[in-house]
Amino acid sequence: MEQKKGAKSVVVAFSGGLDTSYTVMKLTQEGWDVYAACANTGGFSAEQLKKNEENAYKLGAKKYVTLDVTHEYYEKSLKYMIFGNVLRNNCYPISVSSERIFQAIAIARYAKEIGADAIAHGSTGAGNDQIRFDMTFLVMAPGVKIITLTRDHALSRKEEVDYLNEHGFFADFTKLKYSYNVGIWGTSICGGELLDPTQGLPEEAYLKHVTAKEPEAELRITFKEGEIAAVNGKEYADKVEAIQAIEAIGASYAIGRDCNVGDTIIGIKGRVGFEAAAPKLIIEAHRLLEKSTLSKWQQYWKDQIGNWYGMFLHESQYLEPVMPDMEAFLTSSQRHVNGTAILKLRPYSFETVGVDSPDDLTKSKLGEYGEMQHGWTADDAKGFIKVLSTPLRAYYGMHPGERE
Repeated sequence: MEQKKGAKSVVVAFSGGLDTSYTVMKLTQEGWDVYAACANTGGFSAEQLKKNEENAYKLGAKKYVTLDVTHEYYEKSLKYMIFGNVLRNNCYPISVSSERIFQAIAIARYAKEIGADAIAHGSTGAGNDQIRFDMTFLVMAPGVKIITLTRDHALSRKEEVDYLNEHGFFADFTKLKYSYNVGIWGTSICGGELLDPTQGLPEEAYLKHVTAKEPEAELRITFKEGEIAAVNGKEYADKVEAIQAIEAIGASYAIGRDCNVGDTIIGIKGRVGFEAAAPKLIIEAHRLLEKSTLSKWQQYWKDQIGNWYGMFLHESQYLEPVMPDMEAFLTSSQRHVNGTAILKLRPYSFETVGVDSPDDLTKSKLGEYGEMQHGWTADDAKGFIKVLSTPLRAYYGMHPGERE
């Protein structure tokens, strides 16, 4: 898009919240041509996007666009997080952390496309998102100025609201007890009781509640080479739709609630609540299937790679060149992860039941665990055990009594 000569153009990463609303209006008042861009990774409804567009123009934006990168987010991130069974601290499915990277990439791409002079976002100086946005912009849009009014001027909510009101824009920016970030890979919840480390979140803090009519339900998730292929027998070519289907089922039982205490990129600890039915169900179903279809050492190294992959996503290192190498390993590991994992759901919890897979290694003809061997004799077993004990017998022969 051609800019008029001499005009300063800025792309604002626009969520519709207070900070980005202030940023759009303030930069407009300062003479910038403001392009408000909402990068959607699955967290905005059609109604919210329509409202964002209306408000962007009321705030003075020259142009508003929605950049839908939900499927790109799946193909370039979520898929590998499923392959790697990624849960930060064995708990949090890295919902918002990974989304921010792809939102930032979309914004940088758009800024380059229109030849923008600057990019602006509404992060404060206290959290992780400022790092995720700035680092991505510095790499993906070199030479483009980064503007962060809320951070640089240490603005309070009252100052921002007063400015908007003085310039004729009124909206409900009341500071609520809880703040939410909703996305396809879960909803994070901050504030309220979480500020007290001795408390958890009450029922009213969650957005999704038990609505299921049956006390229990069976959920069958079918995978083909590690990717979701069907849910309860219904096939899905669109993996995003498959995730949404699982979310709808799991959320009706209020599954996936928890709190995570983690280390921020800047070095302090933070506490966040979340509800993430789809990630929890998908990862545990996938892990269950892998137990039967992968070798011992495939599982071991996948755990190591998956942990590093999730950490790098959280720490804003998605663009580090090692990431495609880890993705290649994770992809290769999935070649025999085929079949259906069976889960049993009930309010607030679920259990893994079993798997039905053509690649199930427990079906080996060599033996049945705890029952009968078919690939070796009793004398073979005794000889194997004696050889296996050799280094221990050698050590304790030299140091008798050390373990007594």
